[in-house]
Amino acid sequence: MDTIVFLSPPLLLMSHRPHASSSAYTTASRHLPPLAAAAASSSSSPRLLIKQQMSSSIIGNNHSTRQRSLLLSSRASAASSASTATAAAALAPAQKEREKDVVFVAGATGRVGSRAVRELIKLGFRVRAAVRNAQRATSLVQSVQQLKLEAQLELVECDLEKQAQEGIVSAIGHASLVVCSIGASEKEILDVTGPYRIDYMATNKLVQAVWPHSASAAKVEHFILVTSLGTNKIGFPAFLLNLFWGVLYWKRRAEEALIASGIPYTIIRPGGMERPTDAFKETHNLVLAPEDTYVGGQVSNLQVAELIGCIMATNSNRRAAYCKIVEAVAETTAPLLPMEQLLSTIPSKREREPPAADDEPPEDETEAAEVKPSDPKQPEPPAPVAEPSETRTGGKAAEPTLSPYTAYEALKPPSSPSPKQSSSKASQAQAQQMQETAS
Repeated sequence: MDTIVFLSPPLLLMSHRPHASSSAYTTASRHLPPLAAAAASSSSSPRLLIKQQMSSSIIGNNHSTRQRSLLLSSRASAASSASTATAAAALAPAQKEREKDVVFVAGATGRVGSRAVRELIKLGFRVRAAVRNAQRATSLVQSVQQLKLEAQLELVECDLEKQAQEGIVSAIGHASLVVCSIGASEKEILDVTGPYRIDYMATNKLVQAVWPHSASAAKVEHFILVTSLGTNKIGFPAFLLNLFWGVLYWKRRAEEALIASGIPYTIIRPGGMERPTDAFKETHNLVLAPEDTYVGGQVSNLQVAELIGCIMATNSNRRAAYCKIVEAVAETTAPLLPMEQLLSTIPSKREREPPAADDEPPEDETEAAEVKPSDPKQPEPPAPVAEPSETRTGGKAAEPTLSPYTAYEALKPPSSPSPKQSSSKASQAQAQQMQETAS
């Protein structure tokens, strides 16, 4: 294209006027480039002039093409380096060392999330509370201000549904612990795709953002996901809840995404939380069970938030909840037991990883290390006496019941002694005497 623009005026002029005089040719050569003007002054042949112009133009065109290709390649390399730098900057928070006292909470303005934020702050954690709109988090900020611990709260605007992956990574920051308590709003009953978009897709995006993008990236230590009872059931009452556009099905898909990620996790499946208030815990004690145990039940939002805080509180508690699916309800007949004890009875879905060097050893391991081996000369301690429940079940301990009245199980109401049966000889003598009297 440059060749056409560069040579078209003189070529047209020379082709239409091949026999023009030298003065006219000299006048036309004044409008040529320097190389063409020099060629015109040294030669009077129009054909020779055209050849010289074409050769010089081809040389100039090759030179300009080479410069343009170099410029384009430099621009492409600059754009590639810029995109690489942008991607590296987006993943920078994950590459750095994570802070063990920072928790990222998704759904921080919800009923469970807001209470979990307060419980974690009271335990001494710094919380990065993810909210879709900071202006709607005034009640959360005010509740933390009442605790006079607002310095430990940091609001982060992050819409997991609409945010790009880099934005979610940036919102998580250096947090080493993650809590996800998001869910489709029950008020938006006409939102057909709500459970799919929020309960599954948004949760899956958070899981993908938490997962380390390289071998050198710092890993999240624990991920707590709050779902619901019945996510793995198809009978009553699960099918009723699935009428809300398959909400339990999509929650189960989110659970599967977290389990497949390889991140240390705890999945909490609470019972119904709509009716119980925070005072529910005063009359109903928390009960934890393995997955697919309950088909119904109720528990308060505060009790679930306290369970989240208990799991995150110490390394030993996170080990006790390592890769477990926990169903949580509250019952009036349940005994009041420590949450750590309740967590220890739930089986894990995955073998534990070896603890890191900077992790504190659990209390039971410390005590076991301090116990010295017993002297073989010393007599062995007596065998423990079997409990009444063990005796009744043939030597095997009966399963613990949830009733607080197990201590009175052996008590029975008093009864009058039953008359003893007479011996066989006395009965024969009495029968013989009756026969003699009748005869």
